[in-house]
Amino acid sequence: MLKHATNHTQNRWHLFEKMTQPTKFFDKNISGKKVLGLFILTNVVYAFMLIVTIPKTMGLSNGMKLLDMMPTGYDLNYVKELFNSLGEIGRETYLTNQIPVDMIYPLLFGTTYCLLLAYFLKKLNKFKTPFTYLCLTPVIAGIADYFENFGIIAMLKSYPDLTEILVKTTSTFSLIKSISTTVFFIVLIIVLVILGLKTINGKKTSANTV
Repeated sequence: MLKHATNHTQNRWHLFEKMTQPTKFFDKNISGKKVLGLFILTNVVYAFMLIVTIPKTMGLSNGMKLLDMMPTGYDLNYVKELFNSLGEIGRETYLTNQIPVDMIYPLLFGTTYCLLLAYFLKKLNKFKTPFTYLCLTPVIAGIADYFENFGIIAMLKSYPDLTEILVKTTSTFSLIKSISTTVFFIVLIIVLVILGLKTINGKKTSANTV
């Protein structure tokens, strides 16, 4: 009986240790200044893509959306039509202008928004709880973004010899990126609303006690 209880306690302790592993990284990196600096850098890179590289590439696509901008995925026919519309210059622009910047952005996105959510969870005293694992959603999005980029690079280099399996695999990663990004921002909005309500209630309580 005692041995069973001891084993049960040990199992719970190992589980707790696993749960707290991500918080060790967050503890070292969620200072307000560091999070703010990463947030600014991430959005500067994102703005550069929106203002410079994406419009430059889409200017050669006859108005068709780039694969990076299709959250619901795409099929073989769409990829063929897009790459054909881009032409040789457009495909080269996609490969040498848009993709290199988008190889920087996923790392920044995953790191920044992971730490940002951890920062706000700590403000809510929900830091060392299972909620901490929600911070991994932008990391998942970033990893999926990299696989999406690898797929796009492979398709651009192999065009016109595109395969159904390569397109479907790349499209799946685009979908995973989209879903995990959406989940993250929903969670972030909920956390910010709760934090805002907590701040307002705290001020009301302080005012009533004066």
